[in-house]
Amino acid sequence: MSEAKQVEEQPGTRAATVSVIGAGGRMGSEVCRAIEAAEGLRLVGRFDDGDDLGDLAGADVVVEFTVPDASPANVAHCVERGAHVVVGTTGWDDARLEALRQQLAAAGPARTGGGVGVLIAPNFAIGAILMMSFAAQAARFYESVEVIELHHPDKVDAPSGTAARTARLLGEARAQAGLGPVPDATTHDPGGARGSRVDGIPVHSVRLRGLVAHQEVLLGNAGEALTIRHDSFERASFMPGVLEGVRRVADHPGLTVGLEHYLGLR
Repeated sequence: MSEAKQVEEQPGTRAATVSVIGAGGRMGSEVCRAIEAAEGLRLVGRFDDGDDLGDLAGADVVVEFTVPDASPANVAHCVERGAHVVVGTTGWDDARLEALRQQLAAAGPARTGGGVGVLIAPNFAIGAILMMSFAAQAARFYESVEVIELHHPDKVDAPSGTAARTARLLGEARAQAGLGPVPDATTHDPGGARGSRVDGIPVHSVRLRGLVAHQEVLLGNAGEALTIRHDSFERASFMPGVLEGVRRVADHPGLTVGLEHYLGLR
């Protein structure tokens, strides 16, 4: 078992205090560096798998980047102790989200006052959020739409949380526009070459060494096609969104799914 690291408080004007669960991971270590460099935020705790989370080093906000099996218990621990949470771990299905909503409804006040806020964001890259927003706007104008997501081969889940979220937004937009199922005459696909379906939207996953995080939304009509693509080449691309979430989560009590709600895009 590793030992959780608590950062000593520095004198001066009080900044919002932040702890990171999953601090030793690829994303978690990047988050720690971003928080240490950010104005108005102070990193007070680093926690990894097997650490006793305890009082979370007294943090106002906790950033959680772990794995799907561990994330719900970590977030529940934070909520029980009145800490706001910014979650980047994927794998939050409808049942897990509903259980968290119920926990938040019964939770006491946050350490900072008011209700506890939890932000679960499939993607923190501002460009990726804009890509999802643009695709949802375009979806009602096109007969066909498919999603292709491309990631490094160490990613444990497929489709990615971003792709699943995109497909749900596309499906919602199409339903509101009165569009039917996407056209597809395939009747024989024993190997699953047509990918999975999320809310009726075909989603395809690629795992390739050298990639980080990439996604295309392909939209088509007779005689034309529109491709909306976003590429993250470094994990630093996610940090502005993470910091925005940390700074604003206390202003949004309860559960919020998607950083776009903090950015005025929904």
